[in-house]
Amino acid sequence: MADSIKINGYTKIFGILGRPVTHSLSPAMHNAAFGHLGINAVYVAFPVTDLPQAVAGLRGLAIGGVSVTIPFKEEVIPLIDALDPQAAQIGAVNTVVNRDGRLTGYNTDWLGAVTALQARTNLAGQHVLILGAGGASRAIAFGIIRAGGRVTLTDVDQARASALVKDLGAEAIPPDAVDRCPATILVNATPVGMTPDIDGIPINPELLSGFQVVMDIVYQPLTTRLLKEALARSCATIDGLQMLIHQATAQFELWTGQVAPLEVMARAAHAALGANG
Repeated sequence: MADSIKINGYTKIFGILGRPVTHSLSPAMHNAAFGHLGINAVYVAFPVTDLPQAVAGLRGLAIGGVSVTIPFKEEVIPLIDALDPQAAQIGAVNTVVNRDGRLTGYNTDWLGAVTALQARTNLAGQHVLILGAGGASRAIAFGIIRAGGRVTLTDVDQARASALVKDLGAEAIPPDAVDRCPATILVNATPVGMTPDIDGIPINPELLSGFQVVMDIVYQPLTTRLLKEALARSCATIDGLQMLIHQATAQFELWTGQVAPLEVMARAAHAALGANG
């Protein structure tokens, strides 16, 4: 492993735009990767109070690129110069690359989700139920459909769910119809169960026995109540850190043009999660 990079006048700056971002694991992952590969760069958390000004600052300060997280994945789109076709289809951006002042938006969430899911199951021909209709749900649904899967989505905001599936070619059902959905893979794309609400669960646990695979994008705690209940019913489970790590490696490669050190970034994420927890 290379020595830690000494910050100087040539250091390239990357970061994350969000609110809140205090407990983000992204700085740990990306800084570990920069150090491992000997890249003179640093990644920092930017707590954003004014998104338009923050995006203008990326150009003014020549920030190399940023991650974009809650609540700005959709709001950032009209503020940047160009969209990757996949991000345009998803309708959400989690990665911005600054090329000489021109800001291009990408979405690597879908890659992270699909990589995490395909490590446990083949998605082609599978039926997946997604809980939630936010920016993460858009990306996950896009990735599953792209991999040949079928998506059914539900959300308490039925209008938002209907709009999402209309854009992506999926199916929306009301929450009270979940027990009749024949999907065999479940993905929680809501914050239900996240610290401090560790007893929260986004679905009746008695319904989990109908699923073969259960994935939760929540990673604080790493083993949510949803995953505990799924394990008790012999489901294969995927924790939220898997999607986070794989989307981060794709971001790193967009920014640097180098192959991301997956194991280094995964170790850093687990270590940071332990420190935060």
